[in-house]
Amino acid sequence: MWFAENPFGRGVLPAAASCAVATERVRIGIGVFNPYNRHPTLIAMEIGALDELAGGRAALGIGAGIGATIERMGLKYDRPLGAVGDAITIVRAMLRGEMVGYSGRVFSACDATLGFEPPRREMPIFMAARGDRSLALCGRIADGLMISNMCTPGFTARARDIVTEAAHAAGRQAPGEIVQYVPCVARPDRAAAHETAKDILGEMVTRFWSLGDRFPAARAAMLQDSDIDPPDIEIAVERL
Repeated sequence: MWFAENPFGRGVLPAAASCAVATERVRIGIGVFNPYNRHPTLIAMEIGALDELAGGRAALGIGAGIGATIERMGLKYDRPLGAVGDAITIVRAMLRGEMVGYSGRVFSACDATLGFEPPRREMPIFMAARGDRSLALCGRIADGLMISNMCTPGFTARARDIVTEAAHAAGRQAPGEIVQYVPCVARPDRAAAHETAKDILGEMVTRFWSLGDRFPAARAAMLQDSDIDPPDIEIAVERL
């Protein structure tokens, strides 16, 4: 059960903690935290506590987030690839119970260690990635890959190949799991679900297509091996 957290939406920790208490077997994933509004040391604190509550069933996803939204928080969206790499390095070491002294490109930790014993020293850390460089980084350092909404199956296949090649080049096994987000709406009534889905997908199409103005990889992910022509999407975005 993956909980997606977006800026200005509901924070996911209350729901994830409730899920941990109400269930016994399902894995509980955070997909994703970003290190800009949660320093990596705080991510380690919170996911370690959630894993403790869940009896070792938690999984962590880390990603850079959407720059424009993070900047609306008054935060500087600086070197996202370096930020994610720093975050995974710091969080993994802290979850292993290590004293972390690390000076990164964006985030650092000075003699930081958790004040409790993490239930697992090797919690799986997933990385959200879309561009080729971030996919390669995922292959080098992460345990799993998270692929965003609005990405085609063709993009997912290509992303898997990039991640696998980078992992093998780094002398490690390729991340064992790929999480593919797919927009959906669950309602007791199919007609109501359909109407809600139209609203949600309309908002997502326009947002993700506009994101491509700043990050071309976002737009490329929507088009990879697709039979939809870009002009058709432009028309739809304009109408939406």
